[in-house]
Amino acid sequence: MTLVPTLYDFQVALSHVDRSIDQPQLVIKLARHPSETMQRAWLRVIAFCWLWEERLAFGKGLAEPDAPDLECRDYTGLVTSWVRVGKGDPLKIQRAVDQNPHAKVSVVFESAQRLEAFLAEAREAKATRVAKAQLIAVDADLLRSLAEFDTRRIKVSLTFVGDHIYVECDGQSFDGPLTIASP
Repeated sequence: MTLVPTLYDFQVALSHVDRSIDQPQLVIKLARHPSETMQRAWLRVIAFCWLWEERLAFGKGLAEPDAPDLECRDYTGLVTSWVRVGKGDPLKIQRAVDQNPHAKVSVVFESAQRLEAFLAEAREAKATRVAKAQLIAVDADLLRSLAEFDTRRIKVSLTFVGDHIYVECDGQSFDGPLTIASP
């Protein structure tokens, strides 16, 4: 018997100060794979909001390991944004950079430690072109706190200012740093 994903409905008030984005009623429909933790589901929502643009959509994710977790295509079908969420393989990220020369390739990690481990793996594998990708890590404590909110309908406010994220969910406030790797 095949397990089916659980559908989540995130009602997001999004503000990204540095990018002049103000979306007071962004609706995010998320299909959570049965093997996916709530922490990773929240990481995908945060990545979606951090990189938000028109036509950004969730990819096949865990169901197809080589597919991006998020992608955006222009009106001609050309990939303009390719995003991996969670643990990234440096050689696969380098391949994504090579195969999508017109796209912004990004990887969003679940902790600063995981980002540092990825950079060490990339150096060891001599995957130098990963430097062309945008690498971001969300605070692990923030993700653990948000993972406690595991209801199918979630109303949340996300504000990004510089390298920091502020979250209000169910009357509770959280915040944490975003670590952005420099090339």
